[in-house]
Amino acid sequence: MDFLIQYYFLLTHSVETLAAFTGLILYKKYKYTSVKYFIWFLIIICLCEHFGLYVRYVRPDRSLHFLIGTKFQKNHWWYNLFWSIGGIMFYAFYYHKILKTRYFKLIIKHSSYCFLIFCIIYYLIRFEEFFHTFFPVIDILGGIVIFLCVVLYFIEILQSERILYFHKSINFYINATIFMWWLVITPLVFYEIYHTYEMDGNRNDASFWNIRSYIYLFSNLFMYLTFTFALIFCKPEHDLISD
Repeated sequence: MDFLIQYYFLLTHSVETLAAFTGLILYKKYKYTSVKYFIWFLIIICLCEHFGLYVRYVRPDRSLHFLIGTKFQKNHWWYNLFWSIGGIMFYAFYYHKILKTRYFKLIIKHSSYCFLIFCIIYYLIRFEEFFHTFFPVIDILGGIVIFLCVVLYFIEILQSERILYFHKSINFYINATIFMWWLVITPLVFYEIYHTYEMDGNRNDASFWNIRSYIYLFSNLFMYLTFTFALIFCKPEHDLISD
């Protein structure tokens, strides 16, 4: 198991890259569907996750040593923007694209706007903390938005003819995977508030952070490998209808 912790970043970024590369190769297959936006997002995730690794070079003997002591020494600010806000807003946008029911689309639109406004105000109020910590309330609210999107999608599926071929639809696998990922990851937020970084950068509970790393690793492996599988073996919605 120590092997998994040692190669955590390599394994995670490998499956992220695999999913993005697969989407890029199969882009023509989904070019005229909403899935193309999801492929773009996978590519953006891959690029942004690699950018977040800049902290490895913020060392006295590394190229970004000049960031030591600045607000950008840690990458919390980046993930607060990219994942905590950007990820949620993308999924809201994507569900708005794939849903057909006008009322459901309005619910997602307004809930995502409320979430965005709250995040902006909250980050401005706690601006100094924005650069060196994550905010449980943002993660929980983001999880609620994702949960709402997924539930509305499944309700719509159950009320339409798409239920007949849901097992062949890539959107079904995307939704089911996102739902399970957030269902597993979100509860960790409640525990992280009791486990913080010490002033020297070390974690005050190695056991908790190891378990957290295992959960994130297996969840990420499951999510991105499922995305890869779905991109390869599923069909665009219009092809399913013609079948």
